Amino acid sequence: MFVASFLAGSILPFSSEAIMTGLRLAGLDVWPLVICATFGNTLGGIFNYGVGRLGKEKWIYSLLHVKEDKLEKSERFVHHYGAWMGLLSWLPVLGDVITIAMGTLHINIWKSSTTILIGKALRYIVMGLILQQI
Repeated sequence: MFVASFLAGSILPFSSEAIMTGLRLAGLDVWPLVICATFGNTLGGIFNYGVGRLGKEKWIYSLLHVKEDKLEKSERFVHHYGAWMGLLSWLPVLGDVITIAMGTLHINIWKSSTTILIGKALRYIVMGLILQQI
């Protein structure tokens, strides 16, 4: 679960939700899955932050297939709201671009990590509550 959620939290296309659902259907307890998914996905977001922090926008556009206009738009929002944008890091696709933008703008790593953790945790807690019904 940790590896799947790390990959899903990074810029790589991967579905941690499908893995989590499958593991729950296989009989695993929900809350350890939520914890593993939260920390793996958070580290994936911090990985994106690190990629952005490297400041090689050419890499971001070519290797990670992030469109220039999406990154620029995210940078404007992140510049305005700062580390608080990490709360939205759980959003599919857009969350990846937000965390990269946080890195390119050198938003405080500790504040960014905290808000990324909170956003990802809330996502998996809601998912855990849903899966607990299965």
